[in-house]
Amino acid sequence: MNAYDAIIVGAGPAGSVCAAILARGGRRVLLLEKTPFPRHKVCGDCLNPAVWPIIDRLGLRDRLRAIAHAAVRQVDFVGIDGQSLAFPVAASDNEEIVVKREHLDALLVAHAVESGVEFRDGTAVLSVQPGWAVDTTAGSFTAPVLLAADGRNSTIARALNRLGRSRRERVAIQCHAPRPADFGNTVSMFFHPGGYGGVARVNAHEINLCLVADAQRLAELRQFAETRFGLGPETTWHSIAPLSRDDAATTAANGCFLLGDAARVVEPFTGEGIFYALRSGELAANALLNLPLPAAEAAYRRDHRDMYRGRLWINRVAQLAALNPRVTSAALRLFRFWPAPLGLLTAKVVTGRHPVQT
Repeated sequence: MNAYDAIIVGAGPAGSVCAAILARGGRRVLLLEKTPFPRHKVCGDCLNPAVWPIIDRLGLRDRLRAIAHAAVRQVDFVGIDGQSLAFPVAASDNEEIVVKREHLDALLVAHAVESGVEFRDGTAVLSVQPGWAVDTTAGSFTAPVLLAADGRNSTIARALNRLGRSRRERVAIQCHAPRPADFGNTVSMFFHPGGYGGVARVNAHEINLCLVADAQRLAELRQFAETRFGLGPETTWHSIAPLSRDDAATTAANGCFLLGDAARVVEPFTGEGIFYALRSGELAANALLNLPLPAAEAAYRRDHRDMYRGRLWINRVAQLAALNPRVTSAALRLFRFWPAPLGLLTAKVVTGRHPVQT
């Protein structure tokens, strides 16, 4: 068996950031990922402004900016009846950008490897035993600390009976498609009787299109979106479910930490998932570097809880909007006469400032 100071399962933003910080702190870290890189991830690809301080602490701002991306200059909300509200977004150093997850994840993993992390992709976890002994398709490894960053369907959290119960079943599908010539640097949220969708410019040539609906209405919503955006049969769609889970039983105990979606899943409507993933990885690593294990667990539980303080109302409002597209569309008609509440919600997520409604 190969011994490490920490084993991290899942090489998404949470796992890679945590691994890099631990390695820079002198820890021997093994990062495991079941899917070979480069890999596609179902994601809206949006990075809201809250990520920039973390990116700066990692020293990756210039490298991230060098990746093909699009800056968000407008947020649109389109009701079932086609009525819309648009909120322009000003340019800034810490603006919201849209970048493909496969490129973001590749950058973060490369940084982790440069920091001294041993990275093994194409390696699936077969079993875990307290201690921690981790059996994988590439062999067996041990560490006193195990960090689960393997997503909303976390193998580790499930094996330890910590995975939150899934709630109302909805499915998301996502694709990258050619950018229509008239589609600018916009994030557009549109509603349909069957659910909702989000579309964003990713780079000069592509858009990211995500659709969310109950399984029985998904085909209807997909057909609507394909017609609206002129997608052909060659379009490759990817899916993910469930979209809603109860929070994990505990985020840290017995030397095992849950990061990102393994700990708590937020409504994709808000576009804040990447921030929570990055920040949870950073919080776990800092706690482990600065405190003995029991105190680190307590600190992470507290800091993880505090990370959402003052922001979960956004998730709840977004969930209500997403689950009730007809009601939301009716509200959009009212917001045309009183746009301030929707403007404040948009500003909270996208800019941190008050936008101007057009």
